[in-house]
Amino acid sequence: MRLKRNYPVNILLIIFFTLLGFAVMGYHPGLEDDGIYLAAVKARLNPALYPHNAEFFRLQMQASVFDALVAGFARWSAIPLAVAELLLQIASIMLIVCGCRLIAQRLFSETRAQWAGVAMATAMFTLPVAGTALYIVDQHLHPRSIATGFILLAVWRILSGKRWQALPLLLAAFLLHPIMAVMGSSFCFFLTIAMLEEKGGWRRFIPNTGGGWAASFVPLGWVFAPSTPAWHEAVNLHCSLSLYRWAWYEWIGAVAPLLLFWLIWRIARRRGERMLERFALAVFFYGIFQLAVAMILLGIPSLNRVTPLQPMRFLHLVYLFMALVSGCLLGKYLLKASIWRWAVYLAAINGGMFLSQQILFNASEHLELPGQPTENSWVQALDWIRLNTPTEAYFALDPEYLAAPGEDYHGFRALAERSQLADEIKDSAVVAQVPALAETWERQVKAEQGWRHFQIADFERLKVEFGVDWVLIAYPEATGLDCRWHNGALAVCRIP
Repeated sequence: MRLKRNYPVNILLIIFFTLLGFAVMGYHPGLEDDGIYLAAVKARLNPALYPHNAEFFRLQMQASVFDALVAGFARWSAIPLAVAELLLQIASIMLIVCGCRLIAQRLFSETRAQWAGVAMATAMFTLPVAGTALYIVDQHLHPRSIATGFILLAVWRILSGKRWQALPLLLAAFLLHPIMAVMGSSFCFFLTIAMLEEKGGWRRFIPNTGGGWAASFVPLGWVFAPSTPAWHEAVNLHCSLSLYRWAWYEWIGAVAPLLLFWLIWRIARRRGERMLERFALAVFFYGIFQLAVAMILLGIPSLNRVTPLQPMRFLHLVYLFMALVSGCLLGKYLLKASIWRWAVYLAAINGGMFLSQQILFNASEHLELPGQPTENSWVQALDWIRLNTPTEAYFALDPEYLAAPGEDYHGFRALAERSQLADEIKDSAVVAQVPALAETWERQVKAEQGWRHFQIADFERLKVEFGVDWVLIAYPEATGLDCRWHNGALAVCRIP
């Protein structure tokens, strides 16, 4: 990657914004989706882990080489997995920062505008993307983040007139996160058309759009498995998968950025800013096209099996580009060369997002670094389980544990490294992707209903029906269990 002029300064600024973005967004391994990804990596490194219910992360990971790459990096580097994941998280952020900087260079000639855009993009990493249950960048290592970095580099190559060089970058993104790569490929197509406008451009494309989107969806066979009542139940737990259940403000969040890029296109065209005009035009038509596709796919009942492809996730790129371009415009027209304006700007955008993360994960350390002691009672319990229970232990716990006060969405499998009965929150999202798991999920979750009132007979029933032999429960524990540890909030017990 070529950074024009002031090479050492550019590198230092990229490192600065990488570390600033990391510090503002926080770091929470095992959080939310990482309950799947980290468990899959650990299973690669130690196949003896997860003798039960491993399909709740293994089947979904068939669509990505992410777990194999991370496990391979940990083996090759001979460093602990926790450190390897941290380094890769920082590297993925740096890749995104580089991509943003290179795109900004193509769109704006002013250096201050370019870095103002990078500053805004990195500060907004944890900005929620309307209705999709996504952040721009997650607070843990995620294949979507690495894929996003490759997509940004592909966009840069197209803006630089080297569109064929974008293909290997998009392929790398596809191997890591197919859905994200499909969206990125779609945008790159619209950008290529916009960049060819002087030769007929997007006007030549309009008659040929019909059905072209379908060829870019290349899911695995299990995606087309027939739906079942249990699958519908799992999907209905996640409003983000059902476009027509979105709240009004989520619709505003979907449409407003497209209108913003339409406005930027008009203004840039009037001012003769050709590169920005074409980029804004591409974002606008990409968004309109993908929105129309999503409304059709998610509005026809007979097409309900495409719901897990989450076509509204096209907004992820729109939001990232919105942050980048908005910051560039602020740098160009408002911040200029004023040190005080820059200081207020950086403090406002980073301080606000930092505070939001403090509120969102108020029971956890902002940076959950390897080897750092934790005050989170749930993470303490998961650490004890990992270090003190047999590898083959099979746990039952509250099926809604992820939403428990103070839990902060830390995944049991990823951090405890033990098998568990299906949960109602994260595993239902997996079932939405993999319908073959729906019946197993429904049976296990229903067996756990009324968890907070369970007595010894209920735990014994789970042991007989599923073979679970350990439980993680609220302290003080139910009478009759063989409890080995507690921290005042939770207890780890064997079922006699």
